[in-house]
Amino acid sequence: EVNGGFAQANDVALVLHTTGTTSRPKIVPLTQANICASARNIRRSLQLTSADRCLNVMPLFHIHGLMGALLSSLTAGASVVCTSGFYAPGFFGWLQEFRPTWYTAVPTIHQGVLPRAETNRLIISQVPLRFIRSCSAALPPQLMAAMEDQFHAPVIESYGMTEASHQMTSNPLPPAARKPGSVGVAAGPDVAVMDQAGNLLPVGQKGEIVIRGANVMAGYENNPDANRAAFTNGWFRTGDEGFFDAEGYLFISGRLKEIINRGGEKISPREVDEVILNHPAVAQAVTFALPDSRLGEDVAAAVVLRDGAAATAREIQQFAAARLASA
Repeated sequence: EVNGGFAQANDVALVLHTTGTTSRPKIVPLTQANICASARNIRRSLQLTSADRCLNVMPLFHIHGLMGALLSSLTAGASVVCTSGFYAPGFFGWLQEFRPTWYTAVPTIHQGVLPRAETNRLIISQVPLRFIRSCSAALPPQLMAAMEDQFHAPVIESYGMTEASHQMTSNPLPPAARKPGSVGVAAGPDVAVMDQAGNLLPVGQKGEIVIRGANVMAGYENNPDANRAAFTNGWFRTGDEGFFDAEGYLFISGRLKEIINRGGEKISPREVDEVILNHPAVAQAVTFALPDSRLGEDVAAAVVLRDGAAATAREIQQFAAARLASA
């Protein structure tokens, strides 16, 4: 039955699905209160005002585009340019035409923008961005540094997920510190690190990242088993492993179910990725587990080389071995 009138805070505003580490989709109902809280959190963390204009290259069916770009801007009375989708050859033309003050995207889009920056230095100087935001996947510190060098603007890495109506933590804008490799400080919800028994862990100790707050869903739709596994003492378990430093900055070491168990040694694919990306010939790298009859799992990596660069698998392996703990 549908009743007239305005939506109420606890009415479902948005229904999304997420697969996470399972093959069965989980239905995520986000309420009006969840959505509004998240939009306000993002607006505050980015210090958005009515003078801002976002260039949105993310699809609006993706919570990153909907919350990170559109609704956060609307809460500030700011403007948004919604493109038909990311198109690398058109990106700098959009900058020149619409003169945004910022844009937000996933790291792969930033990687698509970066190679064209050098030939568009005039446009970059004519349209100075206040900041660039990155979210929805790990931002390699090397990519962050290269973007800041080309755009002369801070790159703000945030951490989000569908169940939290997008943003959970964010690196702050200058003059506060932003830390490469960190997803920043709590930016709206409470964020903590928990062991498997449900105990909150102190600074520096690795555990599962957990959250609670007004932007966090109350539970998956029609999935009591998933909810029992996902919530402990009112905290939502993200499935991500990480730790806080002494200044309250969160570092993610990987997905708990993606940690490679090599003969009892736990290896984070993300940490190996960051080492391989320091090789001068490497443009992209993804580390993953391969079955091994002796160790259970062994470490493998897929690598994309830079245009015009050359390196053998053995050279990259030796480069990584010199910088990683021996196994």
